[in-house]
Amino acid sequence: MGEEEGIRLNKYLAHAGVASRRKSDEIIQGGHVMVNGEVVREMGYRVQSKDKVTYKGKVLKIKRNYVYVLLNKPTDFITTTHDERGRKTIMQLVNKATDERIYPVGRLDRKTSGLILLTNDGDLAQKLSHPSHEVQKVYKVTLDRPLATNDFDKIKKGLALEDGLALVDDLAFPDKEDLRIVGLDLHIGKNRIVRRIFEHLEYDVKKLDRTIYAGLTKKNLPRGKWRYLSPKEVIVLKHFSKDKHK
Repeated sequence: MGEEEGIRLNKYLAHAGVASRRKSDEIIQGGHVMVNGEVVREMGYRVQSKDKVTYKGKVLKIKRNYVYVLLNKPTDFITTTHDERGRKTIMQLVNKATDERIYPVGRLDRKTSGLILLTNDGDLAQKLSHPSHEVQKVYKVTLDRPLATNDFDKIKKGLALEDGLALVDDLAFPDKEDLRIVGLDLHIGKNRIVRRIFEHLEYDVKKLDRTIYAGLTKKNLPRGKWRYLSPKEVIVLKHFSKDKHK
């Protein structure tokens, strides 16, 4: 059986660089994918080697040239492949990185800066995005006022937010002279989780910067710039487990 034969349609889309497997499921359910000229909405549909798969009229081919780009995102760029409202997207910053169709793994909101990975490796994107893998993320948070000791303790213990308990792995003050700046280490990937933690305690987050993502750092990567991952870094990510950072 060849590489393209007998694989699930969502995996085929991921390998073709369309989106992660989870997002590909939504695309399939939406009736946007055709196999041999027929719309397929079946989640478990298996693509055979001679099948012709199209998405938005474009014939898809499985990508063998995987690309891994690490971007140090500035603020005021949104984490999406395109924006109907014409706002700046991170794709404008990496448009010279590759001719392949890459997409971001996870997201950072417009006001948040820092590390984000872009790739056309759907399997890796799915792995890093899934909560079960507990990918480490470290943030530098700048608040409107010093973080009080009792609030520091509350965050360390875990805050009960509207969508469940927000647990952090570590919390520290990088500069003991400025308690407005907090280092936060966590693996949960809930939407806007860092901002919501501090907003819950009535702090205003003035700046938010992701300094570490899955062991990758901003070393020698200025704001607004990108670089390719080294082969060693890719191997580490592919074999990443939730025990790596504990």
